[in-house]
Amino acid sequence: MSDVYIVGVDMIKFGRFPDRTVPDLAAEAALMALDDACLGLKDMQALFSGNLGQASGMVGQRMLAEIGQTGIPVTNVANACATGATAFRDGWMSIKAGVYDLVLAVGVEQMGKGLLGGGGGVSTEGLIGSGTMPAMFAQIGMEHTRRYGTTFAQFAKVSVKNHHHSTMNPKSMYQVETPLEQVMGSEMIAYPNTKLMCSVNVDGSAAAVLASEAAVRRLGLMDRAVKIRASVMSSNPFEERQMAMPDFSGATRLAAGWAYEQAGVGPGDIDLVELHDCFATAELVHYENLGLCADGEAGRLIDEGVTTLGGRTPVNVSGGLLSKGHPLGATGIANIYEVATHLRGAAGARQVEGARLGLTHVVGGGPGMGTACAIHILEKA
Repeated sequence: MSDVYIVGVDMIKFGRFPDRTVPDLAAEAALMALDDACLGLKDMQALFSGNLGQASGMVGQRMLAEIGQTGIPVTNVANACATGATAFRDGWMSIKAGVYDLVLAVGVEQMGKGLLGGGGGVSTEGLIGSGTMPAMFAQIGMEHTRRYGTTFAQFAKVSVKNHHHSTMNPKSMYQVETPLEQVMGSEMIAYPNTKLMCSVNVDGSAAAVLASEAAVRRLGLMDRAVKIRASVMSSNPFEERQMAMPDFSGATRLAAGWAYEQAGVGPGDIDLVELHDCFATAELVHYENLGLCADGEAGRLIDEGVTTLGGRTPVNVSGGLLSKGHPLGATGIANIYEVATHLRGAAGARQVEGARLGLTHVVGGGPGMGTACAIHILEKA
C-alpha cells in the first residue's frame, strides 16, 4: 500500500460570517489548499466533505457548484466534532486502498453564538445532572480534581497558555492575552470552567489535498509534502463508570495506542500536539489520555510550562479551540493544517523549532450519543 502525503493544506481565518453560505466558506478553503499544492480541481479524483450542522444539504456537491463540477465522486461526512478529521481519514483510506492518487478533503461549519451543543435530544435523566457540554466537561474536571488534587488555577492556566499562543496566529478568531486573574475571574459557566475556559463558536473552513507517493514524486511535490504516519479512529469502549458520567477518555486512549503503534513511535517522540481543548478541563485530561504524562501529572505539566511554546511538548500553539475557535466540521482539518505548517517550518512567530513529528486529536459525542475520536500523526517528509 502506498504511503499518503499532504501536498496542500490551508484554512480561512476563523470568525463569524453571517452574510456567507456554508458552500462559499468551504470553497474558499478548498481553493486555498489547491493553490498551496499548485494543483487544480481537475487534478482531484474525489472529494470528501465534512460538515455537521448543515450536513443534510449535500455541502460537498454545493461547494463544487461554486468552483467547478468535474463529475468526481463526493462523500459527505458528519461525525460530531470529529467530522473534518473523518473526512480527511476517508480520503487517506481511499489512497491507501489504491482507488485514487489525488483527493481533496474539506471541513466546514457555520455556527451561531452561545452554548456548545448538548445531548442531541437524548435524555440524561438519572445519569448526569445536565447534557450540556459545559456541564459534562466541568464534571470531568471535578473528577480529575477528586482523584489527583488538580486545582482551579491549573485548569485556568490552560486558557492563559492557549490565548497567549493565539496572539501569534493571524488565523485565530481571538488574539488577546488573558492573564490568570482575568481567566479565573471571568463569568463562571460550569465550575471550574469560566467563560474564558470555553471554546469559541465560530464559522470556519479548512481543506487538504492528499496524494499517493507515486503522485507526489510524479508532480515533484516532495519538498513541501507532509507524510501521514498514522490515521486512526475509535469509538468509546464500554466502561462501567460511563453509566454514571460521560466518558471521552476511553476512546482517546484507545485511538492513541493504535496511532503510536501504526506510526512506530511513542508519546516522547512527538514534537507538538493539537488536541481537542473544547474546555480547559479537557486539555489537561487529554495530556494523560494521549500519554504525554502519567495519570495525575497533567497539572504538573501545565505548571512547569512543558506544553507551552518553547517547552518540551508544545500543545495547541495555534491558540486551540479556546481562542482560534471551534467550527465543528472544520476543526479536525484545521488542526492538521496547524501541525503541517510547523513541519514545513512555516509557522512564523509560533514556530516549534525543529519539529519533525506532530499529533492531532479530536473527539466528540455526548451522553447517549457515543464518542468519535480521530488521531493523526504527521511527519516532515
